[in-house]
Amino acid sequence: MKIIWFILVLLGSYGIMEFVAWFAHKHIMHGFGWFLHADHHARNPSAPKGFFEKNDAFFVIFALPAMAAFIAGAFLARPLLLAAGTGITLYGLTYFLIHDVLFHQRIPWRMKGNAYVRALRRAHGQHHVHSDRHDGECFGLLVFPLRYLRMETKRS
Repeated sequence: MKIIWFILVLLGSYGIMEFVAWFAHKHIMHGFGWFLHADHHARNPSAPKGFFEKNDAFFVIFALPAMAAFIAGAFLARPLLLAAGTGITLYGLTYFLIHDVLFHQRIPWRMKGNAYVRALRRAHGQHHVHSDRHDGECFGLLVFPLRYLRMETKRS
């Protein structure tokens, strides 16, 4: 029975992170944290390009709860805290692979993808149409308005 709880907490924390990421992206990154996130939306082709952006500070910020859960879970012998930390970490890995690798090609990787993957790309592209902090849309990673999926399924 303990393994079932571990899996449920892991999956639950992974799922909750989509909504945490949406909230943080909309209200923090496009709010008072814009000074860190702005370079991610910059469209200046003459700006020096490096592998890292100021925006990458959010990876560290989002890693802190996972690290706290791992440390507390290990020291207090609380497997469910380890499960929560694992779920948060797996969501972070998913975010990196989809957002930074697939969308922004920070590590070259081409993937044709099915209608869902194409809809993800379309929704994220729509988010980047806005280069300022206002009037944005599609702040999530894995969840997006269904109209993008409808567009891509019609194309198939």
